[in-house]
Amino acid sequence: MKTAVEEIDALRSYCWLKHWQQKLRSLKGLLLVIAFWLLLTSPSASQFPALNEAPVVLDGRPVFEVARTNQVNADERAETISTSLKEFLASNDELIATTDIRNKAPVILVNGRYLMTVTQDDAALNNADSPRSQAAVWTQVLNEALDVAQQERSRGFLRERIVISISVLIVALILNRVMGYVWRRLLRPLIESITTPQDDGNTPPVGLNLLLSSLLTLVRLSLWFGVTTYLTNLFPFTRRGSYFLRRQALVGFLEPNLRLGQNEFSLLSLLILFGLLLGIVVVSGIITNFLRSRILRLTGIDRGSREAISVLIKYSLIFVGAVVLLQIWGLDLSSLALIASALGVGVGLGLQGIVKDFGSGLVLVFERPIQVGDFVAFGEFQGTVERIGARSTEIKTLDQISIIVPNSRFLDQEVINWSHRNPVSRIRLPVGVAYSSDPKIVKDVLVDVSYQHPQVLSTPPPLVFFKGFGDSSLDFELLVWIADPPKQLVIKSDLYFAIESVLRRHEIEIPFPQRDLHVRSGNLPIDLSDGNSGLSTPFAEDSN
Repeated sequence: MKTAVEEIDALRSYCWLKHWQQKLRSLKGLLLVIAFWLLLTSPSASQFPALNEAPVVLDGRPVFEVARTNQVNADERAETISTSLKEFLASNDELIATTDIRNKAPVILVNGRYLMTVTQDDAALNNADSPRSQAAVWTQVLNEALDVAQQERSRGFLRERIVISISVLIVALILNRVMGYVWRRLLRPLIESITTPQDDGNTPPVGLNLLLSSLLTLVRLSLWFGVTTYLTNLFPFTRRGSYFLRRQALVGFLEPNLRLGQNEFSLLSLLILFGLLLGIVVVSGIITNFLRSRILRLTGIDRGSREAISVLIKYSLIFVGAVVLLQIWGLDLSSLALIASALGVGVGLGLQGIVKDFGSGLVLVFERPIQVGDFVAFGEFQGTVERIGARSTEIKTLDQISIIVPNSRFLDQEVINWSHRNPVSRIRLPVGVAYSSDPKIVKDVLVDVSYQHPQVLSTPPPLVFFKGFGDSSLDFELLVWIADPPKQLVIKSDLYFAIESVLRRHEIEIPFPQRDLHVRSGNLPIDLSDGNSGLSTPFAEDSN
């Protein structure tokens, strides 16, 4: 049977996971929108410097590559030839490519109409002996490509590919569901059992949950990307659009357009660098969690020391890994001095609070006035310290409510740490009895009740102080020592139940506030005034 605390933790973990799943869905949609925007806004091929070669494309399939000429660059020439082939196919006639010699240069014709001239640069580009031999090779390749293109426009071919497309979509949907089931039931529990700390009440860390959910999303996106690519390559009209988008994406992502120091970087390289940096953060968290839960626990050191060591190791790994990765990537850290100075100005103007909290977190880790597992009283709240982060500290109250407190507040205000160095602490229980009670009997009763409670320490012994004479009672105070501060409210409640029962058994009354009212007899003078004459006549009324 699960306890109430375990059920609450399970419910909180479920709600937390659902929240991050919604965040990932939103993030996935945002990434798709950004990618589509990049594809549409990426510059066309004509905006880049001319290349020495470019492919002639027929229905999204490169047929051969042509070289540039003195008049036009390779991209414009290849685009003109591709457009002519598209117009030839639109006529629905049987197409045959042939070669001819015009103006002492070999040309390629399609059904007798001019398509292109083969130059010496074309032959050199393809390692041919002469332009004429290159024209013969291209004519044969072009006839094969035209035959395939005409076959793909037949009705029988389209019906066959539609059936294949539907079958592939059904298989992809089944694989998508199977991957989710296997991930949730087998792989995810296995990874969490290896990397998640085993302390009671702990949930998987944010970085690990984000990494696991991202991996599943990445696998599913890879599946649907492969399915989409395969389906678009089945039909000629979709293959043309897919080829255009792929080419535009490659140009936009792979073209170096950002200079840092002496190096130029493309958008893809920066995205990969960002992903690797994020991976360093996540892997560092997984390593420290494994170290804390599997290795440091075997040393027998307390929980607070384990957390302090883990925090230091985590940030050391992140710092060293980031520096090494940036150096390997070719980024000279000295070239980032301008960015660092700008960030310094931003920190000085708008991030003072965050820097203050971060510095306070380092003080808490090194000085250790509070540690993970300590029971503290902060303002009107009491709870156990669950986590000391870089900016904030998490305190879980006795009601299992997590309170996130900025680290700087622990250094600016007074904090009662019941567990600091020595968890043994004393609690006070005020007790009032009637004036008719014997103080010695009351003292003995309170001491006996204290010794009978299993969580009250016998050393130091309980004490009973006679505080004084109150308005309605004799005021006593019971002082007992306990070794588990988080249970002080429960211990107080148990002691009060026991004290009330024992006092009732000894017929010792617990009074409530009361007042005595005394009325005395005597003469009460009353003055009566005459409304007409304005005269008053005093007289005395005998109250007896």
